[in-house]
Amino acid sequence: MGIRDDLKKQALGLSSMAMEKLMADEKRALAVAQAIGRVQRGKQALDRGQEEVMKALHFAPKGDFKAVGKQLAGLKRRLRELDAKLESLSEESSQKMR
Repeated sequence: MGIRDDLKKQALGLSSMAMEKLMADEKRALAVAQAIGRVQRGKQALDRGQEEVMKALHFAPKGDFKAVGKQLAGLKRRLRELDAKLESLSEESSQKMR
């Protein structure tokens, strides 16, 4: 095991102990949970606001960009497959001509 792994283990152990101490008090644990909930609700509100602004500016929403990206990745994969098939057919054709 290297020094990097040792440091990771130590950091994980220290963070684990810190979380245990933080969550040991029920009131503190509840406050942390509520803070996390507020952050999540804030992010959702921000995302909704961003979507509204994008629509107002007549831009495609973020979800559309993700969908198009997935489609593009699929098309690239299919193009590589077709290119490989074409190359194979071309090689077969040139061998038959000999």
